[in-house]
Amino acid sequence: MLSSSARIVAFAASAVLSATQDLVRVVLPALTDDADPELVAEETLVLVSVVTARAVEVGLKDAPEAMEAAGQAVLELPFLYHDYLLGGRMVAEGSEGDVEIDQAVYGRMARKAEFYGVHFPVGRFPGSHALADKLPLWMGRISPPKLPTSPDKRLADLGLVDLLATHVRLVLAFTQRSNNT
Repeated sequence: MLSSSARIVAFAASAVLSATQDLVRVVLPALTDDADPELVAEETLVLVSVVTARAVEVGLKDAPEAMEAAGQAVLELPFLYHDYLLGGRMVAEGSEGDVEIDQAVYGRMARKAEFYGVHFPVGRFPGSHALADKLPLWMGRISPPKLPTSPDKRLADLGLVDLLATHVRLVLAFTQRSNNT
């Protein structure tokens, strides 16, 4: 049987990927054909991993060692997912050792994680109010220039704050329940 921390991280990992797909699926068509799908996906994955890590950390606040380890594991997801995609490409091409790895991707994702980490600090649950306040930053970062509506308006029209708020509440509830059993 898995430890509660391992279960929490496994749950959070699947939740991050699912929520990221849901957000990208909704937001990409609203950004016009000028949007860069890869940028939208990467930025969204980093954002979702940060807010999910914060939900896990809050759920584990009574277990500081588990809190730090689980939070760090969730924050690592964008990097691991990139490695997974890169590995899949290498296997498909039959070039396991011949693909040049672009280290700039890791630096770019680290800067994004740092940016969202500042806006969603450790120990604070990213509830609806925090998400409504900070998600316009994400929307602005993924939006192509000269869209006719503001990031706030696009968020409201698409219901993305509610979608992500539901996600973090679910992760928090699972974490608290798993930590108490």
